[in-house]
Amino acid sequence: MAEEKAGREGATATKAIVAAPELDYRPPSPTNYNPKIGVIACGGIVKHHLEAYKKAGFRVTALCDVAPEKAEALRDEFYPNAAVYADFQEVLSRDDIDIVDIATHPLERVPIIERAIAAGKHILSQKPFVIDLDAGERLVAMAEKTGVLLAVNQNGRWAPHFRYAQAAVEAGILGDVCGLHMSVHWDHTWVAGTEFEKVEHLVLYDFAIHWFDMVGCLLKGRKPTRVFATRAHSQTQTVAPPLLGQALIEFEGAQASLAFDADTPYGAQDRTFIAGSKGSLSSIGPGLNDQTVTVTTEAGMARPELTGSWFNDGFHGTMGELLCSIEQNRQPSNSAANNLQSLALCFAAVASSETGKPVAPGSVRRLPGA
Repeated sequence: MAEEKAGREGATATKAIVAAPELDYRPPSPTNYNPKIGVIACGGIVKHHLEAYKKAGFRVTALCDVAPEKAEALRDEFYPNAAVYADFQEVLSRDDIDIVDIATHPLERVPIIERAIAAGKHILSQKPFVIDLDAGERLVAMAEKTGVLLAVNQNGRWAPHFRYAQAAVEAGILGDVCGLHMSVHWDHTWVAGTEFEKVEHLVLYDFAIHWFDMVGCLLKGRKPTRVFATRAHSQTQTVAPPLLGQALIEFEGAQASLAFDADTPYGAQDRTFIAGSKGSLSSIGPGLNDQTVTVTTEAGMARPELTGSWFNDGFHGTMGELLCSIEQNRQPSNSAANNLQSLALCFAAVASSETGKPVAPGSVRRLPGA
């Protein structure tokens, strides 16, 4: 029987332990370029930006927030000599600042990015980049016209396990990838009483954009054809937005699935599985920062000993890649143009969860409900 044959092959597959492929998965830093950086908006996530930047030796010389006390607190903790401003225009007017890290919410961010482009500043935009694909394309065109590099803080790309997986795919170690399946089971009820609780599509949009982005990275070059997604409230959740979400993504010759259970108070788990013609890769752990990676090929099974963690290597990676791209006169791999493809998947999933029907990526131009 076919089922018995498949079972036997799975059970008798080689268990030999082999050396793990040596792949470059650490966050990048430029060789001889260390410009001055200005940070615009100093919300909670920016602490992680600054921790990473300081450890990497990046030079933050200005911090800006409409509530200056937030900027002052971060200045005192990380960059005591940085100037503090309440008006972002003062940061943009400084000729000595080459880079701005814009960490506002999406709706506020577009006009700030426009002015930063006009000021000739290279930009790292917080994620999610935009809520409108047309607005995003317009910003990309503006940046290209003025010679400004515009990148997005999709920091999950430099989480050690994701970056190692991407490097393995790019090196051809897994062969042709036909399956990608990721699931995250965790407690996201910490958003109670915060601005995030007001985000209707908190899981499928604000959180899952990292995983839609990784789908695009790991299945690079494959054209997604349809997305089918659902969302729901769990029976016990105490916060407003739906905490359950899932998405199925069809590609030409491949498939991907995402599952999110954000009301899991005990036994959190984060899992990724990639199936390829020459091998598979799995990564599993209790959370984003604690993962065990296994690569299985005809030669045997390998478990690379990865160093670092998503928080804060991911933030080093996004800024470091932008700095390297400026130094090397190329587009960053986390460019806004590249990220629009991830947003197209995300918007299609959100629309599908509302309509109950499959949606073609790119056909939904604006985040539903925004």
